[in-house]
Amino acid sequence: MSIILLDIGNVIVSVDFEPFCRAASRDGTTGPGRIRNRYCDSALKDRLDRGMVAPGEFLGMLAEDPETVDMPLPFFRNAWQRIFTPVPGSEEGIASLREHHEIWIMSDTDPLHFAYLIDAYPVMRGHDRYFLSYEHGLLKRDAEAFLHVLGNSVHDPGQFILVDDRSVNIESCRRVGMEGILFSNWSEVLDSPGLSVGSRGRS
Repeated sequence: MSIILLDIGNVIVSVDFEPFCRAASRDGTTGPGRIRNRYCDSALKDRLDRGMVAPGEFLGMLAEDPETVDMPLPFFRNAWQRIFTPVPGSEEGIASLREHHEIWIMSDTDPLHFAYLIDAYPVMRGHDRYFLSYEHGLLKRDAEAFLHVLGNSVHDPGQFILVDDRSVNIESCRRVGMEGILFSNWSEVLDSPGLSVGSRGRS
C-alpha cells in the first residue's frame, strides 16, 4: 500500500478562472486579461495560497480595485469560488485508489477555494489527511513542501506517490525521493505501474 498525495486542481476538479475574470472586470473587452494577470497568475495569488494574505483582505482588494465592477464583497467571493467543474472519472478513480492506498490531499490552494470545494464536492471529503498550502505556507514547486509532509508522518519517501498535473511539482517531489505521476486523465493514472488498480482489476 502506498500513500497517494492527490492534487485538487485539474485532477479532482478542473479550474477555469475566465468566468471570474469576466464577472469581476468593469471593462468587458481587455479588462478580464488584466484581472487575470493581477489576481490569478501573480505573486498576489502565490501569497494568498501561502496564507500570507487573508481572505477578507483579498476580497477587499478586489472590491476596491478601480478596474472591477462596483459590487459588494459577497459578489466577489462567489465569483472567485465558482470556477470549478468535476474532472471526468475523478470520483470513480479516487474510489478505486482508496481500495489499495491511503489518500492524502495535497494542494496549492487558498481558504476561499478550499472552503467552497469541501462544501460543494463530496469527493473532497473524508480523505486520510490534508496538506494545504495556505495552512503551512509552502507551494509544491519547492521541495520543502514535500519535506513538510515527511516531517509530519512516519513514512519513508518511497511510500509516497504524487498525482499532479504540473511537471514542476512532479520534479519537486522526486528531489526528496518520492514518486510522481503527471496527471493527464484518470484512466492513465489507474493504469500506472505500482498502483495495483489497472485495467485488469477494473470491470
